[in-house]
Amino acid sequence: MRSKNFGLHLVTSRWLTVFASILIMSVNGATYLFGLYSNDIKSTLGYDQTTLNLISFFKDLGGNLGIISGLINEVTPPYVVLGVGAFMNFFGYFMIWLSITRRIAKVHVWQICLYIWIGADSQAFANTGSLITCVKNFPQSRGIVLGLLKGFVGLSGAIIIQLFHALHGNNTKSLVLLIVNNRGQKNELKVFYRLLYISLGLAGFLMIIIIIQNRLTLNKLEYIVSASIVIILLFIPLLVVTKEEFRAWKEMKILVSHIKCPESEEKEQPKSISCAKNVFSPPERGEDYTILQTLFSIDMLILFIATTCGIGGTLTAIDNLGQIGKSLGYPTSSITTFVSLVSIWNYLGRVAAGFASEIFLTKYKFPRPLMLTFVLLFSCVGHMLIAFAVPNSLYISSVIIGFCGGAQWPLLFAIISEIFGLKYYSTLFQFGAVASPIGAYVLNVKVAGHLYDKEAIKQLAAEGLTRKTGQDLTCFGGECYRLSFVIITVTTLFGCLISLILVLRTREFYRSDIYKKFRDESKAETMMDLPDSLQENQVPRHPIGK
Repeated sequence: MRSKNFGLHLVTSRWLTVFASILIMSVNGATYLFGLYSNDIKSTLGYDQTTLNLISFFKDLGGNLGIISGLINEVTPPYVVLGVGAFMNFFGYFMIWLSITRRIAKVHVWQICLYIWIGADSQAFANTGSLITCVKNFPQSRGIVLGLLKGFVGLSGAIIIQLFHALHGNNTKSLVLLIVNNRGQKNELKVFYRLLYISLGLAGFLMIIIIIQNRLTLNKLEYIVSASIVIILLFIPLLVVTKEEFRAWKEMKILVSHIKCPESEEKEQPKSISCAKNVFSPPERGEDYTILQTLFSIDMLILFIATTCGIGGTLTAIDNLGQIGKSLGYPTSSITTFVSLVSIWNYLGRVAAGFASEIFLTKYKFPRPLMLTFVLLFSCVGHMLIAFAVPNSLYISSVIIGFCGGAQWPLLFAIISEIFGLKYYSTLFQFGAVASPIGAYVLNVKVAGHLYDKEAIKQLAAEGLTRKTGQDLTCFGGECYRLSFVIITVTTLFGCLISLILVLRTREFYRSDIYKKFRDESKAETMMDLPDSLQENQVPRHPIGK
């Protein structure tokens, strides 16, 4: 029996799954570091901004196109998905590192696009293998789970930067190589809040370190010390989850020894519904939609459009941070600071949106789609600061865009889980994610990249020069991105208005008790076959290792 062996109980427990997922997420934000090494790709391979933004699009496409990982996760254990993702991470980023360090012959643009797509797609596999598992293990705290775990993805950029400084100093080409090498409701809330406080401590420490690094020049030993503290803070949650599982394990042993088991009862098995049937006759919101019912849902279409406009705009800002900073005359050290600020505030946005939306929903019936609308509106402030190149405003806009870009993800994924159910969630949540690279392609490649190159060519012509073959194309001044971010602001406002439609369509749904069925299911499991259900409630139904 599992209750006699705490070691086995801990290894297969749902709380240890949360800790393992935290570690996975904390090194899973390689796509957010593109602004640091994008200039190396551009200068080494001689690309213009449109080409660089095309590469950036394939990065965003890979990071958010997780349909394949979702389908694999439907039929295999999560560790299969995680293993595939680890291999893709190694291959993709290792080939990019070989390319920009000239260890292989100069590659074609399509090859770099393929490599970065493969490397970035590993992020989708990691999200599917760990995040989906935790949401299914804690369905009544899904907003908090999504906020916390996606928060660590946002924070991972700053974490990897600290490890990068400790190992490689300021050699940004080596950063790509480092990416290759990384890879009970009431009581639930108490544990999640403890994990939140630890993560806030980590974020606070990273913020202090960033400020110190921006003002002082640290030596190798000081970088190693700061990176070591980061690693220690990452492993403190292990103590929290071990303590929680030990408490649960003791309670389980006491109950098993004092309660007589009732006769085994047969559970009524729900009837399976073919994905091809009733495509245009979906169930009530909150019930389990099939994949095709979700795909053809008006609610999903609205979310898709809002995400395309909102996250597409913030991704464009994040991916162009390096070039924006360079065009406005910021030093290289400041550009590193911008990337770290985006990473930290991306984390804070995800955590704040996850925890706050869960509290507001359960206490005040405040709908998550309305919070998404407010986040989209706030992100317009950051876009306008970039558009008008207010002096030193890139620090503020990095904070706003990082926060809003992060806050949209847990809200999006929680809304999908609430409206369309959890049965096919590992596939369904990918439908929302795939919208962001589409928005990034339009706004990043076709708008920002094209207008940047157009202005750079105009500047060369004004100096009586023409671009040489293999020469990177660089633009200087506030006009490089002005029109682009005015267009991005208008597009985001449109997404904000579209999301209001979903607020109106789902207002009655969010006024109801959307978690009632999960509480009822939990009570039913407790009443039938008590010892087995006790073990089932304490051991995850979807552990990472099984």
